[in-house]
Amino acid sequence: MNIQNLKNYEQMSNRAATIVLEEIEKKKDLLICAPTGSSPTGMYQSLAYAFKLKSEAFNELRILKLDEWGGLSASHSGSCESYLQKHLLNPLKVSQDRYAGFMPNPEDAQKECERVQQIIDNEVSIDLCILGLGKNGHIGFNEPAEFLQPHCHVIQLSEESKKHAMVKGLDQKLEYGMTLGMKDILSAKRIVLLIYGIGKSDATSMLMSKKITTHFPVTFLWLHPNVDCLLVEN
Repeated sequence: MNIQNLKNYEQMSNRAATIVLEEIEKKKDLLICAPTGSSPTGMYQSLAYAFKLKSEAFNELRILKLDEWGGLSASHSGSCESYLQKHLLNPLKVSQDRYAGFMPNPEDAQKECERVQQIIDNEVSIDLCILGLGKNGHIGFNEPAEFLQPHCHVIQLSEESKKHAMVKGLDQKLEYGMTLGMKDILSAKRIVLLIYGIGKSDATSMLMSKKITTHFPVTFLWLHPNVDCLLVEN
């Protein structure tokens, strides 16, 4: 794991965007697995600025949504779909044929996971997976557990995840999410882990201990040969 300690959020965001741009330069139809939340927002803003300077570089870029809250409409401001449309897909003009991900409010969540898994299985691989770090050590919605799921699955949200800023204060009570599994994530050719925000010191310390445990899913990234960990300590 290539751990880079950065001074502030802006520096982390710019470094992450640089990695993305370098990968796009190598492969025009790059497939990125994209997260939501506060950690990647600055990176997306940097990419939007790069798009204004050289839009043709993004003409073949493909996006795969990492995870989604279950039970929200696609237009709901708290959904991952709404976030990605606002911060990534619209600014980079990613067309629908170059984007795939979980529907936020499917009739059958399990079948929706199977649909997304089929999309992943039809690809040679995910080229670049961007991840944030949950306060309890989760990545995507792969929550701490006795064992972790390898592929796309429905997950019962932890109390920690229910307090996430994206959905905190909702009148609607969210109980489940949908996410890529750990094998799906670890199959990516390259992974960028963004660590920023208050309350993540315990999860970060556990990661740095190099002890791999299902109770801190992020520690499984030590099994991957090409991970950049961009860290801003608070």
